[in-house]
Amino acid sequence: MEFPIFKTKIEGVSQEFDLNNPTERQKYFELKTGPEIKKLRNYLKKNTFIAYLLGKKNSGKGTYSKMFAEIIGPEKTEHFSIGDMVREVDEELKKEKRLQPARHPPASRAPIINFLEKNYRGFLPLDQILQNLEQRSTKTLLPTELILALVKREISKRKKKALFIDGFPRDLDQISYSLFFRDLIGYRDDPDIFILIDVPEAVIDERMKWRRICPLCQTSRNLKLLPTLKIGYDENKKDSNPPTALPQERAPFYLICDNPSCKGAQMVSKEGDEFGIAPIKERIKMDTKLINQAFSLYGIPKILLRNSVPVDIANEYVDDYEITPEYEYQWDKKSKKVRVIEKSWVIPDDEGVQSYSLLAAPVVISMIKQMAGLFHL
Repeated sequence: MEFPIFKTKIEGVSQEFDLNNPTERQKYFELKTGPEIKKLRNYLKKNTFIAYLLGKKNSGKGTYSKMFAEIIGPEKTEHFSIGDMVREVDEELKKEKRLQPARHPPASRAPIINFLEKNYRGFLPLDQILQNLEQRSTKTLLPTELILALVKREISKRKKKALFIDGFPRDLDQISYSLFFRDLIGYRDDPDIFILIDVPEAVIDERMKWRRICPLCQTSRNLKLLPTLKIGYDENKKDSNPPTALPQERAPFYLICDNPSCKGAQMVSKEGDEFGIAPIKERIKMDTKLINQAFSLYGIPKILLRNSVPVDIANEYVDDYEITPEYEYQWDKKSKKVRVIEKSWVIPDDEGVQSYSLLAAPVVISMIKQMAGLFHL
């Protein structure tokens, strides 16, 4: 399966935009896909759609759908994460369990349990399902019938919006369910779409290895690809680790959270990130199978999003400012300041072709233009 390269470059237009700046990003989208944005906004005044986001783990599913909402209108669209939903249900059950002895008579049941007793239909008894929820591992998938019941509950709490479903289907046997997902959850009779995302494994690997999290506000950035405004330097750290340590563990440079309320907190790695994609190789293989399976389905439109473009033809398809930059740092002993060096990030794609990774905005341009075409607006 080959993802086509989508052209976002407009010949004769030399204007550049800072795509990390929301105001400039709006202007960029209006320039590059203004007519399609207008058509989609008009469509969403009376209609909705359901889009299934299929891509490898950490491929940017949430980023793309949230940027789409930012441009088209957040009041009309919503990113719906199955994983987040399950975690919230898990917390709801734990909270109810803590409150039960003190505040409820023995016969009382949590609202979530009452709902499942009325709506869950499946082969496993509900008591076992609840036990599985409490003891679940991220490697163990919950029954599809339970996921459908929980989604129906969550959808009933919301106004009807265009939904970007992130995390379903998650396994090959859920592909067939997704074809009737819209009907199963009682949604209006509007289009459903598969959005298939192609991101080289090298991109995902680097995103994970260099990811940094603020320990206070949990904001996520990237030391190599998306730094904060202030960079710190630890003069002792470079020599404090053995030579066999990974580069990111030896790096004397660190990010300082931009959130003023965090008061200069140093951002840190999440446990396990230093291994990149190695621990999730099997998950990535399954995600690839899902994408290929979804691509071969009849009866449902597909949007194909590609994150990379070969270096030797990039100038034909994209503007330089649409390419993901990478950042290197140097310590200036005289000024006692960190010097930041920015350059285009080159990675091998999954076929080994030297490529540029694209920022989120040009990928979303591709999504908007394809979606407007699908709806024949």
